[in-house]
Amino acid sequence: MRCTHSRSVRGGFSLIEVAVATAIVGIALAALLVAVGSNTRVNDAGAKLTQASFLAQEIREWTLTLPFSDPDPGDAGNPPGPDGSDPQHFVDDLDDLIDVTYSPPRDGEGNAMYGMEGWSQTISLTWRDPNSLLTSVTPGESDIICVQVGVAFEGQTIINTNWLVARRDEE
Repeated sequence: MRCTHSRSVRGGFSLIEVAVATAIVGIALAALLVAVGSNTRVNDAGAKLTQASFLAQEIREWTLTLPFSDPDPGDAGNPPGPDGSDPQHFVDDLDDLIDVTYSPPRDGEGNAMYGMEGWSQTISLTWRDPNSLLTSVTPGESDIICVQVGVAFEGQTIINTNWLVARRDEE
């Protein structure tokens, strides 16, 4: 006589299988939330960097159109530097932008750009030796100025950049 064992047919999942599946789905959802959060931060940083680059470019355009030295004959012989208040509102030559911070920021013509709360542009100038552009000289002793601009949002620097401006022959 043979013994036959009846096997029961399973009709569902065991508790362990359900727990493992729930853990896998939970880990996947947590990873997805972290990825979405990272993507949001990266997009925000990219947008701020783009805006900061634009604001630095506006200052560059402005500095390249300004006369190198003061066009007002009454200011002849004055040392380089601003002729007014801080921040410098009246800018008629490049050296008026020594150590100036603008908030709201300025456009390529020096006009305030309203609606940009939290943004600022800090400008500093150093005169450079024409034979060694990395060497600073006393303000006014050279025909080459290095313009440094830092653009910040809510006090946090987003970008720092610089360029050289040389006295043009027509000045």
